[in-house]
Amino acid sequence: MNTATLTVPLYRLAHSRTGDKGNRSNISVIAWHPALWDVLVAQVTEAAVARQFALRQPSRVARYLLPNLQAMNFVLDDVLDGGVNDALNLDSHGKALSFLLLDLRVEVPAALAQHLAGPP
Repeated sequence: MNTATLTVPLYRLAHSRTGDKGNRSNISVIAWHPALWDVLVAQVTEAAVARQFALRQPSRVARYLLPNLQAMNFVLDDVLDGGVNDALNLDSHGKALSFLLLDLRVEVPAALAQHLAGPP
């Protein structure tokens, strides 16, 4: 049994889209390949996302699975410094937060390496 793994950033397994409404960010994670779906479900959890966004101090992280699309959606509350119209931060839009999530480190079985995007 081969148990070798690779540690890679999430962007090697998935791409993302982000939106915002008020002080809430909505981040989708979509697998590059269906074979990566189980790894995403197991490791890209509410707790993992909350840890990744710890500096932004979300009051709540909720995950919604869309298995037919090999996608998941995260809703993070209170991560936008009050929202676009209230924040003093020049980049308070939720659009850029997908990059923070896509940098999350994920353990991937070496047997799935052929399905990863980007350079080895």
